[in-house]
Parts: sequence; structure tokens; C-alpha cells
Amino acid sequence: MSNLKTLDHAAAAEIFIKDEARTDWHDDTLWFVRQKRDKAVHGIAEWEQLREWASEIKNHTLSNLDNYLIAFEKQAEANGIKIHWAADALEHNQLMHKILKDNNISRIVKSKSMLTEECHLNDYLKKQGIEVVDTDLGERIVQLRDEAPSHIVLPAIHLKKQDVSETFHEHLHTEEGNNDPQYLTEAARQHLRDHFIQSELAITGVNFAIAETGGFVVCTNEGNADMGAHTAKIHVACMGIEKIIPKTEHLGVFLRLLARSATGQPITTYSSHFQKPRSGQEMHIIIVDNGRTKQLGRADFRNSLKCIRCAACFNTCPVYRRSGGHSYHTAVAGPIGSILNPNLDMKANADLPFASTLCGSCSNVCPVKIDIHEQLWKWRQVIVEEGYVKPEKKIAMKGMAWLFSNPKVYRWAGKSGRWFLRTMPFLGNNKLNVWYKQREMPEAPKQSFHDWYQQNKNK
Repeated sequence: MSNLKTLDHAAAAEIFIKDEARTDWHDDTLWFVRQKRDKAVHGIAEWEQLREWASEIKNHTLSNLDNYLIAFEKQAEANGIKIHWAADALEHNQLMHKILKDNNISRIVKSKSMLTEECHLNDYLKKQGIEVVDTDLGERIVQLRDEAPSHIVLPAIHLKKQDVSETFHEHLHTEEGNNDPQYLTEAARQHLRDHFIQSELAITGVNFAIAETGGFVVCTNEGNADMGAHTAKIHVACMGIEKIIPKTEHLGVFLRLLARSATGQPITTYSSHFQKPRSGQEMHIIIVDNGRTKQLGRADFRNSLKCIRCAACFNTCPVYRRSGGHSYHTAVAGPIGSILNPNLDMKANADLPFASTLCGSCSNVCPVKIDIHEQLWKWRQVIVEEGYVKPEKKIAMKGMAWLFSNPKVYRWAGKSGRWFLRTMPFLGNNKLNVWYKQREMPEAPKQSFHDWYQQNKNK
């Protein structure tokens, strides 16, 4: 992953799609998940009403975020939870390190948390000589391979069972060549069970934090968050400030949307509620900003903070499905990552808003009605204005804008282009033209739709 950070999305995607068979398999696999989502959605008559409620709840919460965060802190502390505030990723990591040092902790398990991935917690602690064991099966697989997750819900979706078998044979000494999923899962279960039993501190994420009660909910399909939190003497939950919802009664709206949008399940297997530490246990929550208030202040992009991390936009995006998650070189990939990450570092992530067809499918499936494709389009304008694109791209975009705003010139250019493509296709179909990479272009038609319409509209 570190090497991919030096590449922009298009260059990194080119590496992924060199393996055409794997690219097709990746595309088909994620489309299968998207189809499961559609079937689950069509089984609920009030689906659009749920989306509207979720959007309105999030809009209201973001408009009153300071009040709800303070209310949550007050209730959580009354419940016996220790609250910490982190302005950025470094402060989050330093706070976590302090808790570990203060309690002389060396054995740590972590349930999947994209916030800790965003903060690069594992790398930070590793530099301090501390190892964190990821317990989500997909997370553990990519951790053993020293890779980053490629998907926020399905972190090892880029790997086939043969890849997992080879990884487990190397690290867990399983039988070489045994690709049986049940055998591999059982090996992972036994391996992780030892870490759960020995753990002194468990780190989890937070899916929803409830201001009314000071409690929070963690959703997993493997129960690994519960295993960690219930065996370790210290539980540390890490949450972004946008995870707040006002009341418990709002939780049902989001739980009905989350799993169906993510994997097509009626509900996540484990929706675990944490209200206070058990007897003899310490519970901490680190509440992280890390650029979120800056995003909140950007009128065109603030509602990206409504995201509940279901990844429905990943599974439907034709660019993500065929370019792989690592091509996005950020913790949160896909369409939603492409509108969140420029906020964190516009220069480093200037390529991401261009990794989209702007087809709008991401916005159509978003359970909280984020206008993702419109924000991608707006980010492109900001990034060009700020000078974070190559000069030739900026000139080309200005040229296309002029062309599209002059209908007569546009039609003449289209007519000329069709003639050249029919009579001298080699002028366009060559290695110097990046638009022809990995593409088979259809034969150019003899006339445009505009010309055809003018000829036939009165018939």
C-alpha cells in the first residue's frame, strides 16, 4: 500500500487490471453483492421513507453536532466511561498509546475500525514496538499479507480463496493447497481465539453513538467485537464525531438500512450495545475530529458526513469494481472516499474525484441520500481552481468546456471525428491515445443522434 501512495488512481488501476481474469472476477463478485442489496431493498415497501428519515436525522444532527456531542459526553461519563477528544489522527494515536503505557498493556486485539485505519494506528503503534492483532477475518487476512483493506465492509474482497490458502499456509501453517473455505475459516478461528483469550485491551469502532444515553452500538457479522470487549480488562472505542445520533428511537432506522445496503442481509449478525464498563473493566471512548469540522463548514460537501459506511456506493460503482480498492490509495476508497479524502489532503487526493463516470449510481443506492456524484463533480471544480491538476489536463478541460458550450462547433467536431474514426481508425486507436487503453471502441456511426432526430422528427 505504501508503494501505491506514490501513484495516482489511474496508474494504480492500470496495475490491477493487467490481470484481466481477476478484474472480471472482482467486478462480478461486487455486482453479486449489489444485486443482493437490490433484492433486500425490494422486500421493504417503506425503503424510500427509511432513506428519507435517515437523511433528515443526519441533517438535523449535523446542524446540532456540538450540542449532541456534549450531551453524549455527559451521559457517557455518568455511565462510568472515560471520554477523550482528539483533534487529528496523531492525537488519536498518542491518546491510544498513553492508555496502553499507563496500563502497561502489550496484548491488544482490534475489531474492524475504519477510523483507526484512517489514523494509521497499527503503523503508529508498530513504530512504538506494539503489535495490534486485527480480529475481523478479512482484516486479519490482509494484515498477515501486510496489505491495507481494499473495501470498508469486505476488506479482503480482492483476494480469492487460493490467495487466502497460501497466506494461511505461510503464517498459520495450514495444509498447503487446501482451499476449502470451512477448513480455512476454522484455522482462523482457532488462531484468533488464542489472541482473544490472551488480550488485555480491546479496540473497537463505533457505528452509532447515542447522545440520549451515552451508549454506543458496534455492528459485526463475526462477533469479534464482543469477543474482544468481553474478555479484555480495558475496552477502547474509537469514533468520528459524525457517528452521533440523537436518540435510541432513531437507531432502528439506521440498523434496517445498514446491513441491507452493505451486503443484502436483513440485519447485521451482531448489533452489540455498550452502555457502561462491566464490573472491574475500564471503558474509554476516543472521539476524533480529523478534518470533519472542516468538512462540516464546506456547504457543498457537508452532507458527506452523513455516511454510515455501508459501502453500497463501492459495490455499484463501475470504476471501483474494475479498478480495485487499493487503486484509491486511502483508507476509505470508492465514491464516498473520493469526496471525503480531498478534505483531509486535497493535493495528495486530487486524483480521486476524477475516478468516476459521474453516472450517479452511487447516489441512487446511498441509504442516507448523499449526493455523491454531484460532490465528485464539485470537487473537480475546486481541485482545478486550486491548481492540483496537471496543466495539460486543465487546458484540455477548458477546451472541452468551450466545445460543449458552442453547439455548431461541437457538431462539426463530432462529424469530423466520426469521419476520421471510420476512414483512418489507426489515428485514434493506438498506444499514444490513453482513451483506447483496455477498450474496444465500437464503429463510429454515420450520423449523430442530433442529425437523425432532425431528419425523422416529423415522420
